[in-house]
Amino acid sequence: MTAEQSRSPSSVAQSFYTRWATLYDALARRAPGVGSVRTEAADALALDPGETVVEMGCGTGANLPYLAERVGPEGTVVGVDFSPGVLDVARERTREFPQVHLVRADATRPPIRPTDAAGVPHAPDALLATFVSGMFDDSAAVVSSWADLVGSGGRLCLVDLAETTDPRWRPLNPVFRALVRATAPPGSRTMRASPTKLLNRRLVAAHRALESRCRVTHETTHALGFARVRAGVVE
Repeated sequence: MTAEQSRSPSSVAQSFYTRWATLYDALARRAPGVGSVRTEAADALALDPGETVVEMGCGTGANLPYLAERVGPEGTVVGVDFSPGVLDVARERTREFPQVHLVRADATRPPIRPTDAAGVPHAPDALLATFVSGMFDDSAAVVSSWADLVGSGGRLCLVDLAETTDPRWRPLNPVFRALVRATAPPGSRTMRASPTKLLNRRLVAAHRALESRCRVTHETTHALGFARVRAGVVE
């Protein structure tokens, strides 16, 4: 057994995303249509000045300025990610936004205890998860836990990439499948099952969980149908 094989999947993934943080940041900022997706997601949360919003799996922080602008200087944005490398990039990106706070943690067990101006704990008003739902073995349970975190009346938004169902762009699905395999952490690339099929199963479960816990208020597709934005209010 090699040293790489003996490490936990979590530590391997952390090292992988840290190593490729700069490349992922370039893709996060420059991929076609990604700017409209981030704007759409921030708008779908219907944030007001002074509110608290959490982003699970914030990565290099590409969404954080969009969120910070909407909650304003009196609001709070909490970015959660488990990879120190991507958080370093996010920290640099958000230097001009003092309302942004970064936490290195597992999005399935976030140590989130927001407080109001008086120091009284309260639930976040909204939660965003972009391109991370497909990383969890039990994505439905994770999404349900996020709904519990924001509580009744809180808003939840999932943004994910999956094969397009638009007939005009289906010929590009093989390219998407190749990208999914190429960008998967070591270990997941050698699985017998298709990484894209695994991704699809997890995303279906995640979005069904959102639908079961929320009154869906927003559904759109972007980037030739590969990107999906779905948001709702927890009931």
